[in-house]
Amino acid sequence: MNAIIVSDLHIGSRHFLYEDFECFLRNVPEDHELILNGDIIDNPYQHLKPQHQRILDLIEQTSYRQKVVWVRGNHDNGYVPRGFEKVHFKRLHNLEHRLLIAHGDDFDEVMPRNQAFMKAFKLMHNLRVNLGAKPVHVAKYAKKWELFYRFLRKNVMINAANCAIENGYEAVTCGHTHYPEDRVFNGIRYINTGAWTELPAFYLQVTDDEITLNSARTKTRIFV
Repeated sequence: MNAIIVSDLHIGSRHFLYEDFECFLRNVPEDHELILNGDIIDNPYQHLKPQHQRILDLIEQTSYRQKVVWVRGNHDNGYVPRGFEKVHFKRLHNLEHRLLIAHGDDFDEVMPRNQAFMKAFKLMHNLRVNLGAKPVHVAKYAKKWELFYRFLRKNVMINAANCAIENGYEAVTCGHTHYPEDRVFNGIRYINTGAWTELPAFYLQVTDDEITLNSARTKTRIFV
């Protein structure tokens, strides 16, 4: 079983690295299953710019020559683009018992329980951008709050690993936190594929022999 897994493209967001991802997507090997692990669309109700729509069109085209799985995240839950009959939409996916694939929002107990704080945080982020600060994705700004961000990441990792243990998986991969990492917790390998809203971007490659988290050297060398 060969697969390429990416997460958190946030198509439609001004921070989506669409040129880099287009280059990457055109070089995904045809003998690999392409798994889109949640938050592929930033806002399902937003009209997409032509360059972002082109990425959706390329994903659809890819689905006609190889298997494409779209695992739902918190941004794109319930969203089905027109013409995506060949794409498999799921809440969870797995590669046998080797790897559980989930976006990660179901494992997040931090943000849902702190909605007032999250709303204030986003308002503060928007205010600083309006006052002239460099516009970055809110998740990148959140990384400056190290204690909170570390607590969020650990919460997702612990719950994801426990889910893998309960269901007999050797490893689990998520997105959601926009933080690429590859760790072992309670004997379970936990891999986060980060996001395509800041560089470097990452992808997970699964072959019969190994599972590797790689940096996507877009525009130059794709697989490293």
